[in-house]
Amino acid sequence: MRSLRAMARYGFPEDLVQLQRDWLRTHEALARCSPAVGTTALRRRLIVESCRVARHPFWSETGRSPAMWGELRRAARAEDGRWDAA
Repeated sequence: MRSLRAMARYGFPEDLVQLQRDWLRTHEALARCSPAVGTTALRRRLIVESCRVARHPFWSETGRSPAMWGELRRAARAEDGRWDAA
């Protein structure tokens, strides 16, 4: 499974992958939501979740790279099983 390879390669902690899964779910809900219904609560939640992912202690230990961000998203998608992990 690709997510297990990513976790082994980069050592993503499970709580960081879970935070990224939460971010993906919120982003998906926001994309489906009609602006007429109101998107403020979802936008705020997305900002909070973005901050939690970006400030996770893992990044201070390893640094950041575009490849790592991409692998984190792939790992979260693969573990959630609702998105194509490719």
